[in-house]
Amino acid sequence: MVAKERVCYYYDEEVGRNYYGPNHPMKPHRLCMTHNLILAYDLHKHLQVFRPRACTNTEFTQFHSEDYVDFLSKITPDKQQQYVLEMQRFNLGEDCPIFDHMLDFCRRYTGGSIDGVRRLNQGVSDIAINWSGGLHHAKKAEASGFCYINDLVLAILELLKQHARVVYIDIDIHHGDGVEEAFYMTDRVMTVSFHKYGDMFFPGTGGLRDIGINSGKYYSVNVPLNDGIDDKSFVDLFKFVMQDVMDSFQPGAIVLQCGADSLAGDRIGCFNLSLKGHAECVSFMKSFAKPILVTGGGGYTKSNVARCWANETATLLGKQLVEHIPPHENYYEYYADAGYKLKAHAPVWIENLNTPSYLNQVKEKVRQNLKSLTFAPSVEFSEAPPAVLVPELDESDLNPDERYGGSLGQDSVVISKEEFYEND
Repeated sequence: MVAKERVCYYYDEEVGRNYYGPNHPMKPHRLCMTHNLILAYDLHKHLQVFRPRACTNTEFTQFHSEDYVDFLSKITPDKQQQYVLEMQRFNLGEDCPIFDHMLDFCRRYTGGSIDGVRRLNQGVSDIAINWSGGLHHAKKAEASGFCYINDLVLAILELLKQHARVVYIDIDIHHGDGVEEAFYMTDRVMTVSFHKYGDMFFPGTGGLRDIGINSGKYYSVNVPLNDGIDDKSFVDLFKFVMQDVMDSFQPGAIVLQCGADSLAGDRIGCFNLSLKGHAECVSFMKSFAKPILVTGGGGYTKSNVARCWANETATLLGKQLVEHIPPHENYYEYYADAGYKLKAHAPVWIENLNTPSYLNQVKEKVRQNLKSLTFAPSVEFSEAPPAVLVPELDESDLNPDERYGGSLGQDSVVISKEEFYEND
């Protein structure tokens, strides 16, 4: 009999209360919608549910530069005019605006990812879910692409304390450039990104020829795609590449970024993936039975993001959701766009420009690069780095200020008065 996976899940209502500004594509409110959909489907009854701990500046500087972290600690919306040059230096402004409680937002979404992998390292959870994480564009000393602190890099660094090799997989429509850059010269982390590629599409990186340098040569795997890729093409390509990666690299742990902007109907995306196709990638990586951190990422049509991540929570639990979304008190009206169905709303179908010949070319190049790996790198630990222990969940001693138990009730509705776009 196969043992049931222990799945921990991190959520804090306060993360969803943050607001990037009028008409900004990034809406943390989608996290509240996702959570309430998870509650509506009773998935929380099968999860170890925790409120994420707030990370410290010291933890941030395990990857980010001290001057960048110090600046994030002192900047507030009313101080921007005093620090114009610093704002430019750290790429803060239009895409990455300064908003109220921004640093606390970063502390909590990062805390969920770091504490999740600490539970994996300690062996008290098999799967960790943090839908508020996955901010893959942030660099060592600058914000980028709506991302300020790169929780994924920090989580991978934590996993490397216990695992010789970690694989990072990114199915966000945007290239996972911040994570790739952080590990571009090491053979202990393989980064694999499936993304829309082109000079006019952010961030404009992630070509087939970007394979890493020095010790990291061939350990960066990029799968550049054109507009309109559908489930059949994407899932076939994903399984082909990831089977080769897992066979050749043999990682001890997996980090999977599940950006939902690769779904059909995303406000700024251009792919045709359905919830089923997106979740099939999650299911495939779960099948390798390795410790796995699963995070969110992009996703700018809020109702589809919530559908996607609730459905993938079910996938990680080995459950299947009914198509009709259960009525629930908070946010139920947001799903009227598709008749209150789980199926993602996609008003426009985009032509698939990924021809079979192009996809075969991508497969062949990726396989050729992976064959250049002579062996899976090994790391000898004479003394394991210090690990922060996290206690096993004790449902008889729950503190509501620290974490939730399995009998979670409805959270309060969280909607900014300016949450809607002008055309919503």
